[in-house]
Amino acid sequence: MTATPIAQAEDQKSGVFSVAALQKLVAFAVLVLLIAFFSIASPVFLSWNNAINIMTATSVNAVLGIACTLVIISAGIDLSVGTLMTFCAIIAGTLSINMGLPLWIGIPGALLGGAAVGAFSGSLIAYLKIPPFIVTLGFMRALYGLNLVVTNAKPIYFDDQPNYTLLSPDSTLSKIIPSLAIPNAVIIMLIVAVLAAIVLNRTILGRFVFALGSNEEAVRLSGVNVNLWKVGIYALSGMICGIAGLLLSSRLGSAQPAIGMGYELDAIAATVIGGTSLAGGRGTILGTVIGAFIISVLSNGLTVLSVADQWKFVATGAILVTAVYVDMRLKNRG
Repeated sequence: MTATPIAQAEDQKSGVFSVAALQKLVAFAVLVLLIAFFSIASPVFLSWNNAINIMTATSVNAVLGIACTLVIISAGIDLSVGTLMTFCAIIAGTLSINMGLPLWIGIPGALLGGAAVGAFSGSLIAYLKIPPFIVTLGFMRALYGLNLVVTNAKPIYFDDQPNYTLLSPDSTLSKIIPSLAIPNAVIIMLIVAVLAAIVLNRTILGRFVFALGSNEEAVRLSGVNVNLWKVGIYALSGMICGIAGLLLSSRLGSAQPAIGMGYELDAIAATVIGGTSLAGGRGTILGTVIGAFIISVLSNGLTVLSVADQWKFVATGAILVTAVYVDMRLKNRG
């Protein structure tokens, strides 16, 4: 009897487990080495305030990376996550500030807006067969322009919503354990990571994410509605982008219409550095979170050492290329 596409994907998933585990181990080793190096180079790096800065900076990039991970494992790509993140923050600001609605409407509105945009782009990819790179590149530019038009190129400040800071800079944990003033954004990032890992590894949606990335045509020939599942994957990714937008705007205290450009590069870099294959079919949420921490530690460490900002991009690019090379080597050996 011929195995079903999901069963084949499970076999492939288990077959490359050692490769994926090795990639996570390598990424974690790189993270430890970076922390050790910067700690020796500068005592400031080990300070608690600096650790909080690293965790806070990582929270947004990690959440965006999780959104990218779901899409990339399914053999897709999304270049619009940065501007979509900003778009969702603007939705929250428009509903909660400009329209005077309560936060319990503005926050879900941002998440639904992200899911709707994700579903729309996924529909163009699934039903019109337009390459994901082209569709999401177009959405990246279109959303950037739309963000500027909706806000008249001016930030939306959340001064009238003091509780909005509960999403990111405030620390609920410090009220329980005063010595652990970890921002809520970090806790939310961990919750999103755990839930995404459960979805990816314990639900039918997660199985189809891996199956589509491994062999989409086999899934289609088995009678599965591939288009519908693909739309669902992009919709979920869009909703996660909404979470990132809420975290960033809460930290800044405003929805900045032009701030999203460039975030997609760090998110995709975190995903690839964490071991997700650009060819699809392999990746983990934990690896992406580790990749996001590598980027944040590298950027923060270079800043502490007073290295010019330009070298941060050089270092990140070098690590990204190295990660892709390692992925290719491990895939060939696997």
